[in-house]
Amino acid sequence: MATPLSHLVVPLTLSVALGPDIVSPGLLALALACAVLPDLDALGLWLGIPYEHPLGHRGLTHSLPFAVAMAGAGALFAPALGADASIAFGVLLVSAASHGLLDASTNGGLGVALFSPFSHRRIFLPWRVIEVSPLRPSALFSRRGLRVLRSEIRWVWGPCGVLALAGMALRRLAGLV
Repeated sequence: MATPLSHLVVPLTLSVALGPDIVSPGLLALALACAVLPDLDALGLWLGIPYEHPLGHRGLTHSLPFAVAMAGAGALFAPALGADASIAFGVLLVSAASHGLLDASTNGGLGVALFSPFSHRRIFLPWRVIEVSPLRPSALFSRRGLRVLRSEIRWVWGPCGVLALAGMALRRLAGLV
């Protein structure tokens, strides 16, 4: 998996690129939650659910259909979040779907069930450039953890930073800043 820090980068990028008039603080908070929520399935490891089980780590909660369901449910709260429902759906969908896609870009694990519940087959994307993160949070502060963070800075944070700056520049050019 990618680290929780890198999963948070995607909704933060959307917020910066689109601006606070489109991504309200409430919508950003929900998008941040949607970006990390899929990893709740890791608790299953301690509950005896095998990794490769459909409800195991990188199973159903990492799938694109699950991301659509989360975005749909979250969009129902758009008025309370100070956001347009279609914008909320899009921001939440990208935030939630990015989790499985980032994990499918890592160089370890058993793959991601991106199409669960329709298919429980676990896959990786053709490019597996992100160093897989250790499951134990304490291991993030090890030599391996630093290697993971360097990889994520290169393959996630850097590209997201470019997109955030490009979005800000486009908003400025359009006079929306």
